[in-house]
This record gives sequence, C-alpha cells and structure tokens, in this order.
Amino acid sequence: MLKSKLCQLLGIEYPIIQGGMAHVADGKLAAAVSAGGGLGLIGAGNAPGDWVREQIRVAASLTDKPFGVNIMLLSPFVKEVAQVVAEEKVRVVTTGAGNPSRYMESWKAAGIFVIPVVPSVSMTKLVVRAGADAVIAEGGESGGHVGELTTMVLVPQVCDVAGVPVIAAGGIADGRGLAAAFMLGACAAQIGTRFLSAYECGIHPLYKEKILAATDIATITTGKRLGHPVRSLKSPFSRAFYKAEYSDMSDEDLEAMGVGALALAVREGDWQRGSFLAGQSAGMVKKEQPAAEIIREICEEAEPLLKGAGAWVE
Repeated sequence: MLKSKLCQLLGIEYPIIQGGMAHVADGKLAAAVSAGGGLGLIGAGNAPGDWVREQIRVAASLTDKPFGVNIMLLSPFVKEVAQVVAEEKVRVVTTGAGNPSRYMESWKAAGIFVIPVVPSVSMTKLVVRAGADAVIAEGGESGGHVGELTTMVLVPQVCDVAGVPVIAAGGIADGRGLAAAFMLGACAAQIGTRFLSAYECGIHPLYKEKILAATDIATITTGKRLGHPVRSLKSPFSRAFYKAEYSDMSDEDLEAMGVGALALAVREGDWQRGSFLAGQSAGMVKKEQPAAEIIREICEEAEPLLKGAGAWVE
C-alpha cells in the first residue's frame, strides 16, 4: 500500500487530495473522498460563511475521517469563511488565488493544517515563511484558475526550496501521474478533474457527459488578459470569451461576461452559457465510479510502476 509522509501528518490512508473545486466540491463529495482514504475538500469558492459551515457539518455527519476546506482568497466572503473554518476546527485548509499569510495565525491557533496552492517558487518561499505546513505545487494543466508553469517543471523546483511536504497538482488523473509526482519529489497528488466523474459528485449530468467525452485537446485557457487565466472545456461560452478577450471589449465588460457561468454549468448543465471547468487530464477520464474506487484504482496503478522503476534503467 502506498504511504507517504503526508499520510502520517494528516491521518489519511492514501496520498491523494481531492481538488477544492468551487460549486462542485460540497460536503458530500468531500466526505466520500475522505471515507475512501484520501483527503476530501469542500470548495468554498465565492460562497458565504453560512454555506461553508453547513457543508462542513454535512461532511462531518457522513465520515469520521479528516477532511478540509479550500478557500479562494479573492472571495468577497473570505474573512467570514476564514473565521468559520477556525471555529469549526477543520483538519486542513488549502488556499488559492492569493497570499493566506494574514489568516495563518488564527488557523494555526485552531490546530488547522494549512496548505496553500503555489504557482511559483517565489510564492512557495513566501507562504512557508508565513507558516505553511505543506504546499500544493499546481501546474497550468489544472482546471480552473491556473498559472504559467507546467507541473513537470514546477514541482521539482518547489521541492528544492520548500522544506515542507509538497503535493503535486495539474494533469494527474491516474496511477502513472501519481507515480510521476513521487519521482518529481512530491509526497502526494491533488486531483480534481478525475473526481468530476465520481458518483458522489453532484454536478449536472451533462457536465459529466462532457468530461467523459473529452479528448486530449478538449480544454482552453481564457482570462489571461485579466490576469487570472482559467482552464475549461471548449464550449460556446469559452470560445466566445476567448474571442472577446482579444477584441476591444473593456476589462469590466469582459469580467461581467464570466459572472455566474460556472454555476450555470454545474447546476443547469447550460452548454451554451456555462463555463465547464476541467483540466487537461479530462481526456483520461473514461468512466463514472465511486470516489473510493477512483482512489484505490489510482494507487493500485501507481504502486507497481514505482516498484518496477528499475526495469527502465541499467
């Protein structure tokens, strides 16, 4: 059975963390992943504190295993959500889209294990100085908000400077990706897109259908002009947004164009107006299955690859 330092630190069975996907990762999905031996995350996104508290309690009612909350630091509700996770004393908080340093003291005082998502070496150094317990090095292959560097080049450089456990993210959807993450120096992988196909994932059926039908070139990155690029499936909405991005449309109107698009995809399956976030690994997701089975399958694939690595060299 695959074990790593992070498994011991977090009290989880397998070195897999589920991505904190906004509008997607609720208490039910997080609990299913945690019950299956990984670390489930509730995606706070732009949700208010009351919703996050409710989902924490849903997850706690479904599993006695550790789980966490992902906090998007650009959210207008970030302060109240930061307080909620401290009050509820969740096991883990992961953060994205900003610097979590201002909240570190209260989280650490609550006994929370803090794991920021980092897109660069410089951000890694900053959050580690602020007290991060581990970091998630997320490459641009990921779905949702992405950075410039790929997983292959980002992870080893982060491992070289972090001094804390590193979790690899971006483009990982099977045992080969998990094995590669270990070879790059990571001690676990964060996986998002593969869990869109989990039975316990409550996205609209059309969203799942589009993920299962995706090919290797099914995604597109938009929003670079605005400074926060996002990867999603190619769709009428994403193609229109990409075109508008290179027009004379104002930044304000471009921002407004994307408001509510993710919710339309997740809740209504609106293929015309929705933003169907997905990573480049979508083309590797071929079946719907329970979250626990996804975790076991990935680890069972990775273990013989790691043990047999010597066969590839003399």
